[in-house]
Amino acid sequence: MRVAVASGKGGTGKTTVAVSLALALEDRGHGGGNDVPHTMFLDCDVEAPDAHLFLQPEIRTRKPVVVPVPNIDPARCLLCGDCAAVCRFNALAILGEEVLVLPELCHGCGSCVHVCQTRAIYETPREIGFLEAGMARGVQFAQGVLNVGEGMAVPVIKELKKWMWTNGAGPVVLDAPPGTSCPVVETVSGSDYVLLVTEPTPFGLHDLELAADVVRRLELPFGVIINRDGIGNGRVEEFCHEQEIPILLKIPFDRGIAEGIAKGETLLAIRPD
Repeated sequence: MRVAVASGKGGTGKTTVAVSLALALEDRGHGGGNDVPHTMFLDCDVEAPDAHLFLQPEIRTRKPVVVPVPNIDPARCLLCGDCAAVCRFNALAILGEEVLVLPELCHGCGSCVHVCQTRAIYETPREIGFLEAGMARGVQFAQGVLNVGEGMAVPVIKELKKWMWTNGAGPVVLDAPPGTSCPVVETVSGSDYVLLVTEPTPFGLHDLELAADVVRRLELPFGVIINRDGIGNGRVEEFCHEQEIPILLKIPFDRGIAEGIAKGETLLAIRPD
């Protein structure tokens, strides 16, 4: 079972839910015997990972994430412009007698290498981030970290999920980035279920509508968790009822919960009920 925890906006309590869900699954798994595979937790919010603040993992492995970027051999280059024409991301441009390469825009697709008739283009790896993995309270923990200044989170998330598919046999919880952009789509794709965490405010409703539309387009089953229940209005619940979206849990707007989260405690520890 692969469960992705997402939201249309940041600050809804997505990581709060994801961390405690992973711990609850692990506790339940060990109740069935020591041969049950460990729960795996993946922090896919690679631009600002913060689940480690709650889980306090012991990091055991670390590896870089690289993307191939083109380099030009001027002795072979005919300045035909085919490479620049095929690049959808404008990572190559012909300027006078030179081919300008913008590695920050390159997505590593290899199209420029494929179309070059004189084999003047060769690729070299460029590090854009790294992966870390270890154990945290019995949970297999892994996170991706995008280097500061980099603009492409998707390659890091893809590498993180590859690590999951090859090393995980138990249930998997994926903590997605906020929003509805490409990193979110990459994170939730392939999941068996998506939990959308929202808050009962006009902002929460607006972004929930966007997130629900994305998940529906991906044809993934999903449900809603309402955090900070008791503030705002009832429009989120009305929307869920109108759209026949199950509301699976309501987390109350409670000072004790807020204080515990601020101290780095998990929801499971603060309010196990």
